[in-house]
Amino acid sequence: MDNIPQTDEKSSPSINKKVFFPTLIFLVLTISYSIYSNESFIATVSKANDWILAYFGWLFTWSAFLFLIILLVVYFSKLGKLKIGGASAQPILSRWKWFAIALCTTVATGILFWGMAEPLYHFNAPPEGLGITVRSPEAAQFALSTMFMHWTFTPYGIYTITGLVFALAYYNYKQPFSIGSLLYPLLGDKSQGKITPILDVLCLYALVSGMAASLGTGIYAIAGGLETVLQIPTSNLLIGIIGFSIVVTFIISAISGLKKGISILSNWNVRAFFVLAIVLFLLGPTGYILKTGASGLIDYVSHFLSRSTNIGANLDSEWLNNWTVFYFANWFAWAPVAALFLGRLGVGYTVRDFINYNLIFPCLFTCLWMMIFSGSALAFDISSEGGLYKILTEKGEENVMFTIFKSLPYGKIISIVTLIMVFMSYVTAADSNISAMSAMSSNGINPENPEAPLWIKAVWGTLIGSIAWVMLTLAGIDGIRLLCILGGFPALFIIILVGVGLVKLLFTKP
Repeated sequence: MDNIPQTDEKSSPSINKKVFFPTLIFLVLTISYSIYSNESFIATVSKANDWILAYFGWLFTWSAFLFLIILLVVYFSKLGKLKIGGASAQPILSRWKWFAIALCTTVATGILFWGMAEPLYHFNAPPEGLGITVRSPEAAQFALSTMFMHWTFTPYGIYTITGLVFALAYYNYKQPFSIGSLLYPLLGDKSQGKITPILDVLCLYALVSGMAASLGTGIYAIAGGLETVLQIPTSNLLIGIIGFSIVVTFIISAISGLKKGISILSNWNVRAFFVLAIVLFLLGPTGYILKTGASGLIDYVSHFLSRSTNIGANLDSEWLNNWTVFYFANWFAWAPVAALFLGRLGVGYTVRDFINYNLIFPCLFTCLWMMIFSGSALAFDISSEGGLYKILTEKGEENVMFTIFKSLPYGKIISIVTLIMVFMSYVTAADSNISAMSAMSSNGINPENPEAPLWIKAVWGTLIGSIAWVMLTLAGIDGIRLLCILGGFPALFIIILVGVGLVKLLFTKP
């Protein structure tokens, strides 16, 4: 099944100057501004971010909720039986490899880093509007429910709807490898006009910013683990070494293409996720995990509608914007470019298969992950009388997970293996995004020639690593993370149009 089309050397893709150079110039100007006047930079970006959250926060939550409704209708419709690529199309990946890549490309790095840190915030500081007592069983239930809301069906729904529409546009309607193709079901041939390069630049800029911020988070996590487990103090030199190692690894992986580097890394990464989850479930507070996980899941399902639309949810607007809308905006920023990569994977399978492997199966895995990891974090915080939350607030999120692992049997071995997993998890997510970014920056990308020139992949990989290192050592990561959220604002409107286009396909004869 893994018969990836090979690139023809004579007709290999070339650089798309209209996309590559404007994005590069805007990124250089942004970083230069942030270094020259970091306080002014962060203040400006923060004001823009606050304005977006104040006036459009509701649109992020409502549209994400409606996307799930649309996908549910598509799943059981005649469109769900349509084969991506046509009746004669053959899959390029087995179902297991497809699942592994879909999981690792989207939120795998996040669940590893935030799965234990985020619930501690909700447990120790739940929204005042809910009237929940801090550190109570109700607070634990709310913390688990919130983890399901932020990391399962809603974010995957955003990725799935964009990836599915691109898959149909790219394979069934023979549209080019660009953001404009996402709008083909709605706009037809008008989707490939003068605005297409602008959309590509905009989404590429947001993704590079987001990947740099994510790389910074990954570097912090590894540095925190090295300090906690091996007593290696964090320094600018250590940050540089970690960042350089990650960048070199994901460039090599991205250069090797979908079948080799990306597929192999995803395969082993998901297996490691399963093993780590089973180990923690067996060695950790198993009874508490089951009890709190079940109550959190019930709370998530019973309040899903109200908390998705904020109708009768009693959630404070500040809390909602700082957490839920912040996350959703992040997913929107990444989704258009991630869709171009995810859409490539679905050829030879049906629309219903696409929803299964990009939404349902990854979400079921993530639910189990949050039950085990978030539940364990809450149990350890309770047993330490708030000691874990103190470590979170004083030493940072990157130290929470390794502090817990140190207390388990064979804790040092588990911590070292987890360090490797954090490293490989970011590499796995990054190489797939670099593959899509590089293809967007190239002309001549099609199913027969799916890979961009190697030097373009190397440039993007190096640029992301450089931005992350500069921001971490000189200017801080806050500004570049906010840029990713700002990128979610235009992406929001693009993906809303994508959703309307998918509804239109429901009434279009295949």
